[in-house]
Amino acid sequence: MIRTYQLGLHAGSRKLIANLNWQIDDGECWSVIGRNGAGKSTLLRTLAGLRQPDAGHVTIQNRDLHEWPLTDLARQRAFLAQARNDAFSYRVIETVLSARHPYHDQHYWEGSDDQQIALASLASMEVAHLAERDVRSLSGGERQRVAIAAMLAQDTPLLLLDEPANALDLAHQVSVMNLLARLCREQRKTVVMVGHDLNLAHSVSSHALLLMGDGGWLAGPVAEVMQADTLSDYLGHPIEIIEHGQRKIFIPKEDIA
Repeated sequence: MIRTYQLGLHAGSRKLIANLNWQIDDGECWSVIGRNGAGKSTLLRTLAGLRQPDAGHVTIQNRDLHEWPLTDLARQRAFLAQARNDAFSYRVIETVLSARHPYHDQHYWEGSDDQQIALASLASMEVAHLAERDVRSLSGGERQRVAIAAMLAQDTPLLLLDEPANALDLAHQVSVMNLLARLCREQRKTVVMVGHDLNLAHSVSSHALLLMGDGGWLAGPVAEVMQADTLSDYLGHPIEIIEHGQRKIFIPKEDIA
């Protein structure tokens, strides 16, 4: 689905990621994990084609990212930003329908199929009742679910999400993560997401990419990568893993003075 070749990313003079050779296959769900400033959002924007890499290149479906026409690229990948600013007074349904524009080569206005897809996407996020509301009147959690609904309405095989659980309450964090895992499992969509909750990441992800923030990285299945010693090293704080039935629970160790 998507692959990086010797990818390098910098923030000013600081090296974030060096020589990242990373392959993500259809149906995989990846979590990108690291400390603040490690380059997680920068990487996601680069994968989406919104930022040029400082070294190396990215391919989607074995085609260099810069070779994709924008409309075709918008049918391949959807991107959920970490933050957004609603400058205009749009209804929720209009906000979600805007994600259907890549499919309007032959017409300008949305059709009945677009309406059905938009409403179904809102329903999957439990915000269909907000369809006629002004997006600027929504709470942070409601706005986040509308943004995810728009991403779903874009109907792409690759989903890139920067902190999708941001602003969501516990129940909706779990439901959104379960939905993403189900899309990978049942529809063979590919998900790459940034997050800070190790428990959510481990519960739904098939793979993880750890970023050190100094160029170093580690990628692989969660069972191999999300180990206590490894996570402690990459996150800069000791992590303890507790076995609870079939689950693993990740908790930071307390510093006792």
